[in-house]
Amino acid sequence: MNEAPALRRLLVVDPCDDCHGLLPGLRAVGWDVDSCNLEAASDRTCDVGLLRLQSFHLERPEAVKELISRSGTEWIAVLSPEVLRLQNVGDFVCEWFFDFHTLPFDVSRVQVTLGRAFGMARLRGKGSVRIDEPEHELLGDSRPIRELRKLLGKLAPTESPVLIRGESGTGKELVARTLHRQSQRHSKPFVAINCGAIPEHLIQSELFGHEKGAFTGAHQRKVGRIEAAHGGTLFLDEIGDLPLELQASLLRFLQEKHIERVGGSQPIPVDVRVLAATHVDLEAAIERKRFREDLYYRLNVLQVVTAPLRERHGDLGMLANHFSHFYSQETGRRPRSFSEDALVAMGKHEWPGNVRELANRVRRGLVLAEGRQIEARDLGLLSNQAIAAPMGTLEDYKTRAERQALCDVLNRHSDNLSVAARVLGVSRPTFYRLLHKHQIR
Repeated sequence: MNEAPALRRLLVVDPCDDCHGLLPGLRAVGWDVDSCNLEAASDRTCDVGLLRLQSFHLERPEAVKELISRSGTEWIAVLSPEVLRLQNVGDFVCEWFFDFHTLPFDVSRVQVTLGRAFGMARLRGKGSVRIDEPEHELLGDSRPIRELRKLLGKLAPTESPVLIRGESGTGKELVARTLHRQSQRHSKPFVAINCGAIPEHLIQSELFGHEKGAFTGAHQRKVGRIEAAHGGTLFLDEIGDLPLELQASLLRFLQEKHIERVGGSQPIPVDVRVLAATHVDLEAAIERKRFREDLYYRLNVLQVVTAPLRERHGDLGMLANHFSHFYSQETGRRPRSFSEDALVAMGKHEWPGNVRELANRVRRGLVLAEGRQIEARDLGLLSNQAIAAPMGTLEDYKTRAERQALCDVLNRHSDNLSVAARVLGVSRPTFYRLLHKHQIR
């Protein structure tokens, strides 16, 4: 006895008489059909959507774009011959819809299209992330990011200074914001200052503030960044770029817990937790007399090291999907998935700019993509580029190939390790043993 096919949810938005006539046949072949107007559609869930596109939708397309973006599934447009002749309707449908049908319906073609849309929606859903995640969320499931989240959970409740180290673009400010968000100071200010981005002659005033008349152009009192962070967290990014004179002033503040504004003489008590970040070798800077050793020990009470993207195997696809959703709102285009060539190219790329580079390339890809997927060329990557490996023994080649295979399969199937093991043709225990052998995850 054959089992009944599983119900697939279809939402029909702003249906017409032809749409209503179509519904009994769709229910008969396994579709669970619901219908509503556009205003109510955001509260419904579905596996596939059918929208009767009308002229007023095209005049104010934001509501349609919002619905499609938020639903995370595929939509089919229903067009009357009159709407089909409207200017720009073709571009809008190609950009936002999986397919379209003109009235009157060809019932058999509609059923085929709905089935294809359902299959594509399920593929798109794999590895997707919610687009309403907080901007400061540390996304990923690789071993480095899991260990980082665990460490931050331990460090956040303390009041000790933390030095955050790592390459540019690895999310040091995200780490600082996470420490603040999980601390007892989370309801108080988080104030960030990039020590390398402010002209040297302004840093003293920016950090400590100034009194009216302290110098030419000081027409009124200015509260500095340290004072503005009172009760909360002060994040000093690129601390290695702070001039030596200011390093002495910062050290004095860390020791005495009060500041004096430029041009002032009254000590002002300030209670802040200080987090600092750097991508430079501070120990080498101390050797070259460019960074104070006593300040280094004041800031380096606790330490966090952020991993480069090339070591976060399995996170690449998740992060790329996240940025595709995030920047789709900015570019006004529908979130796109990535072609197989694009995934291969991303897996081969070294990512010298780390997560910041990935975000910028995905942002560019969304703008340049002409098809329904982002291709390698849209990301500015070559899908057929080969990374030349140095010569070595046969065992070296086997080890590199084994590691590359693990990295490639994790980029595609990080959400299901059983599938990843099956793709490689090994048992799950063997797969875990290989991950441990190559220090992955």
